[in-house]
Amino acid sequence: MDTHSIDHGIDDATREALEAAAFRRLVAHLQARTDVQNIDMMNLTGFCRNCLSRWYAEAAAERGLDLDREAARRIVYGMPYAEWKARHQTDASVDQQTAFARSQGSHG
Repeated sequence: MDTHSIDHGIDDATREALEAAAFRRLVAHLQARTDVQNIDMMNLTGFCRNCLSRWYAEAAAERGLDLDREAARRIVYGMPYAEWKARHQTDASVDQQTAFARSQGSHG
């Protein structure tokens, strides 16, 4: 469904401001929930912090901005990605890996 086709009487500037606020809240939530592993997000939702970072970098590139993926990851993770991994990432269990492999087959 194209969310932009739904008119709730909200002008484009307000809609974009609301979307930006929701994005900032999502990023803050993900930064606070370091217990939630990216593999679990991928298994449940089909995206993770890295995906969000990639989408951010791609949106910047579409606007002619030079923002590499590592810089975008720093925005999403709230710190350098390597630091986040060292502090918070755990080894994926066999069950997590199996679920991930199964979900990748369904996403094409």
